[in-house]
Amino acid sequence: MAGLGKFLKQAQKMQEQVQRVQAELAQREVEGSAGGGAVKAIARCDGTLTAIKIDPKVVDPQDVEMLEDLVLGAVVNALETAKKTQADEMSKLTAGLNLPPGLGL
Repeated sequence: MAGLGKFLKQAQKMQEQVQRVQAELAQREVEGSAGGGAVKAIARCDGTLTAIKIDPKVVDPQDVEMLEDLVLGAVVNALETAKKTQADEMSKLTAGLNLPPGLGL
């Protein structure tokens, strides 16, 4: 029974660590860009997009499609970076636990 109590304490500690890391990730921002930095997207590591910056030099009313592609590319890049950062931080918490595939946080 003492083993179960120890296990439950460890699980509670892990849960607290996960919540702390998730709160930190919700505040951490990453940047994605396209067009050599002409379009930048800022996202938090919880997957929320917070800002888009566009260099006025790339705004061409005759070529809106290019600007749309640049914005989309920057947003995708920012969200991929945010997702990777989140996965990296969570994997630090589960390192050494030998969890079965799919059970990592």
